[in-house]
Parts: sequence; structure tokens; C-alpha cells
Amino acid sequence: MKQPIAAGSEYSKWIVVAIDFILVSLMYFVGVKVGAIPFEKYGLLFAYFAYFVSILIVPPVAHNRMATPDKMANRVLRSALIMTVVFVAELALGEYGKLMLLPMIVHFLMVFVVLMFGRLLSRKIIKMQRRLGKDNNKVVFVGAGANLDALYDSLSRDMSDGVSVKGYFESQISNHLGDKLPLLGDVKDVIPWLDNNQVDALFCNLPHSRSEEILEIMNYCENHLIRFYSVPNVKNYVHRAMEVEFVDDMPILALRREPLLDITNRIKKRTFDILFSLFVLIFILSWLSIIVAIIMKITMPGPIIFKQKRNGLYGEEFWCYKFRSMKVNKDADRLQATKDDPRKTKWGNFMRKTNIDELPQFWNVLMGDMSVVGPRPHMVKHTEEYGALINKYMVRHYAKPGITGWAQVTGSRGETSELWMMEERIKKDIWYVENWNFWLDIRIVYMTVRNALGFEKGNAY
Repeated sequence: MKQPIAAGSEYSKWIVVAIDFILVSLMYFVGVKVGAIPFEKYGLLFAYFAYFVSILIVPPVAHNRMATPDKMANRVLRSALIMTVVFVAELALGEYGKLMLLPMIVHFLMVFVVLMFGRLLSRKIIKMQRRLGKDNNKVVFVGAGANLDALYDSLSRDMSDGVSVKGYFESQISNHLGDKLPLLGDVKDVIPWLDNNQVDALFCNLPHSRSEEILEIMNYCENHLIRFYSVPNVKNYVHRAMEVEFVDDMPILALRREPLLDITNRIKKRTFDILFSLFVLIFILSWLSIIVAIIMKITMPGPIIFKQKRNGLYGEEFWCYKFRSMKVNKDADRLQATKDDPRKTKWGNFMRKTNIDELPQFWNVLMGDMSVVGPRPHMVKHTEEYGALINKYMVRHYAKPGITGWAQVTGSRGETSELWMMEERIKKDIWYVENWNFWLDIRIVYMTVRNALGFEKGNAY
């Protein structure tokens, strides 16, 4: 599922939003019909806008595996208050003018009741699908202490939460888990087993005295897009901040903070991506592509657009588009450009220096394969090579690839002739994944434009 263990899938989240939208529409029309809501020309749009603002500020949790009715009610209460305030403000600025206290209270109560009904309904639908095997997380335990026993009881309490524990690894049959789960092998068998079985998460409960084994398993998970959780404490052998998540009252520790797992943050980032890419495609690329095409046809034969398979979110392959800056050659999918690369033309070199060659990737952004800002996507061959050489290399794929990124605006751009140069870039990519915020993206875009206009010097060939 590629989501934290307590979270539901993107599909589940959109079920919640879709049901909310239907109920908001029905609520508006019924409210107008019975006189609880005053008629306004753009009233339905006002209602949709109020709902959109409410989920940006207070995202729903009904899709989460461990969501409880009290948590859902708390979110709905705050959402209903925000929707009422925003909707009433819109009406006050519109044709209706004056608003009375009693209709506002009625509106608030109606929104709360309807949204709560919608969240319970959507949760019931999502649970039914999970019982049928959809949106399931497959997990495995390493170790078999009392904490994992308690964790298993929490995870297996309701099969409709969609978490399937395949078994555990330990040197002997566990007194705690022996009658609940199959023994899959010794701890030394974990990695070979993972090579042949697909899981989404691994929970480790080995004592700190076995830190070498833990680190080996943890690094394997990091490099194979398996989320690693330590139960309950790994401070003795992992010297970095960790994120605490809870399954009931059982704390589990994730290796890193990922702000883009929050649906509100993803909505912000995706909204910016769509608006920014549309602006570039309509107002810049629409006329610049004609100029680029003419110059390219004069300076070198071959197609105007160069496309290449690259790795994106969670390592998925996609076609990445660029203006072709090199002569047609057989090494395009395996060799990086170098300073005096004979494959380049003078015009191609100018495009690469000013980032003009990257502009067609705004189409990738609009289609959702890329983001404006994120780790630069690497060609498939390089992902395979560097994934084997650099520890935690695959972590950069927990975010969508970007046209520009933190590594690129802080000096790690262009050719990586030595391994340490790529290692430095990967550290910066992982830092971005862990520290994303909207204003960081704005800062990176500004730095990218500044560097492009200033013909940035460095190793971007």
C-alpha cells in the first residue's frame, strides 16, 4: 500500500471526499427547499468552497485504519464549524446581506449531523472493501516479545482494518505469538524471505544487543520501499530523530517524518503544481516551443522532444519529456552529459545551462507523474546502479520527482563523476522528503529562477 500502517490508501480517502461532496450537495438543495438556507445564485459553489476550506484545515480521518468514532466526531465538529463560518461569510458578502443567529446555529447542526453520517457511511464502505481483500497492508514481525503480542492483538482485532500479519521470525517458537502466528524462520532468514515475498511493513522487536542484525534488516527495508517500524525503542542503535505513531495505546517508531503523507500537504502541493504548470504551459511554453523547434531544426536533425524512462514515486517508471539537447545517439539511456560532451550542440548546451530543456516536464507535472519541486528523476539504469551502491538511495522515491529540487539549488546539480557526489545529492533529497513544507517549495522555485537567469556556474552540463 506504500502508506504508514495506520493510514488508508489514496483510494479510500477519495471515497470519503466523494461521499462528503454528494451529501454537501444534497444538504444544500434540501436546505434551500425547506428554508434553512437562503437561496443565493452561487450558493452551491459557496458550499463547495466552504467544504474545501474545511478539509484543508481539518483533514478527515475516516479512511484511516485505526480511526475511532470519537476522533471522527472531533474532526467533523471542527469541519462543521469552519464550513458554517466560511459559508455564512460568503452569503453575507453576496446578495443575502443580513444573517440571523438562529439560522447559523441550525446550519451548523445540520452540517455536523450530515457530515458525521457521511463519515460513518464511508468508513463502513471502506471496511467492506477491506474485508474483500482490497486496500490491505501485508506486514511481518521480527522478534516475538510481549510488545509484539499486544501489537498483534490490536492489529487483528478487526479484519476490516485491512492489516494482514503473515508471521514472525525468531530463533524459537514464541511463548507470546506461538499459538497465534506461524514461525517463518530464524532472524537470519528474514532478508531471503523478503526477497521472495511482498510486504508493506516490517515490525522489529529485537533487543538492542542485536543491533547489527536490526541495522541489516532496517537498511534492507529502506532500500526496498518496505516501511520499517521498531517496537518500541531504537535509540541505542539509530542516532536520529524518529516519528512516533500509535496503534491503540501501543507506540511504534517510524524511521522518518514524511510531511507529504498528510493529505492536506499533498493537496497544497498538487494545487500549486497544477496552477504553476498551467501557467508555464500556456504563457511560456506555448510560444517558446516554436522558437526552440525552429532553432533545433536548423542546428541538428532529429526529433524535437526527447523522452526517456525514469523512476518516479515509489520507484514507478514513467516517460520523462525534455527538449532534445544532444545529437541522436545510442548512449542516451546510460551515460550522463559531461563538460565537453561531443553529443551536445551549442544550442543544446545553452538550453541545459538555462534549464530550457526541462520545460516540457511541466506536462509531466500536469499529468501527475512529477511535481514542480522534488528529487530529480534518474534514468532507470542509474536507479538500478546507484540503488545497489548507495545506502538508503531508494528513500528519495517517497516523494514525486521534481523539475527542480533542493539538491539542484544547493550545488548538487549535473554530472556525478564520483560516487561521493551522488551520495551528497541523495542526502539532500532525503532531507527534502523529511522536511517538506509549502514555503520550502516556493524558496526552491525562486532559487531555480534566480540561478537560471544568472546562468548559474557549476557542473550542470
